[in-house]
Amino acid sequence: MSGHLNYKFIKVKQADHVFHLTLARPEKRNAFTPLMIDEIYHAIQMADSDPDVRVLILDAEGPVFCAGMDLKAFENPDVSELAKTVPHVDLSLGEVMSQLNKPSIAVLEGNVVAGGFLMILECTYVIAKSTVQFSLPEVQLGLFPFQVLAGLLKHLPHNKAMDLCIRPELISAQEMKNMGLVFELMDQKPDMLSDLINKLTSVAPLAVKMGFESARQLEGLRKADQYAFLLEQLQKLRTSHDFKEGMAARIEKRPPNWKGE
Repeated sequence: MSGHLNYKFIKVKQADHVFHLTLARPEKRNAFTPLMIDEIYHAIQMADSDPDVRVLILDAEGPVFCAGMDLKAFENPDVSELAKTVPHVDLSLGEVMSQLNKPSIAVLEGNVVAGGFLMILECTYVIAKSTVQFSLPEVQLGLFPFQVLAGLLKHLPHNKAMDLCIRPELISAQEMKNMGLVFELMDQKPDMLSDLINKLTSVAPLAVKMGFESARQLEGLRKADQYAFLLEQLQKLRTSHDFKEGMAARIEKRPPNWKGE
């Protein structure tokens, strides 16, 4: 894989148009550090710029998906944190995850705590085992999950997002599914992940990428300018190889040969 480094806190691999990003700090319950954020950013940028990558899978080693921020590592970085293998970025974990302009699937087999929400809230799909529990315990420590709140407000009404932040109770995977924060429970549909990957890797990658990019750019445009911008994006796609290939494949009744261009 081009650009691949020997990361300290994550592992990556790529096969069949799928980029796998695995949190690999199980001895610390995958609590994230400044270096871990930098490594995730580096991997996200690599996946986003590689036209062969059509979907990203985010998972984790160990019994806990992510226990949130490693407060000690942020206050007093140890020697391993200072010996960086990737450039430092001054971004929050949520911002780092939001840089990906391709579909992403968070696969949860362990609990998600505090800042761990930052990663899953930016994923296109979240699938979880029914035994997974979610919690935002910050207010019990005298803190508040400010950045998680920003992510929650993308998905939930204001009062529901605030409720999750100020009433620190364990939330089941089923409850998260009821709120729309979890897409599906793996136990209920064992073939769901493979089916979803197959569907996401079979559609036109350039169209999907431009769709993600456009959705993000819309946030900074006045409403009066949005339709003109979207029409311009559509015109760009109509001149692409993938659109012409998609139309030809439909007429010739064969699978399309996407090139992402």
